[in-house]
Amino acid sequence: MNHAQWKTRRTRRLLCESVEESPAYAEAGYAFALGQAVYGRRTELGLSQTELARRAGMTRPHVSTIEGGGTVPTLPLLARLAKALDASVAIDLDGDTSAFAFIARGGRSSVARVRLAEVGEEGCPCGRGEE
Repeated sequence: MNHAQWKTRRTRRLLCESVEESPAYAEAGYAFALGQAVYGRRTELGLSQTELARRAGMTRPHVSTIEGGGTVPTLPLLARLAKALDASVAIDLDGDTSAFAFIARGGRSSVARVRLAEVGEEGCPCGRGEE
């Protein structure tokens, strides 16, 4: 396929063409949702990235990368982030959506939910259905 024939995922969806979700696309959605949850809880606590990094035993650029959706951390790193954010972490990976929540010890939570597929079982976004 040459460049002139290439279409973006968004264009294919708008034209009601089928769009397969790659594992890399799903993983990027997970990373993005986690980053939003970390950012939400950090700002809720009034912490800077530098302070969160100090509490979690990592560097400020690493915190920035996580908040920007640039990486999916390991379980031990999630545990360190939860402790540094004075919260527990809840993860919900449900097919076309993913959610990460840092639940404060007192019960409030910063939930970030990302819909991985904009086209659900109903068909294409234009309402014409798959052809």
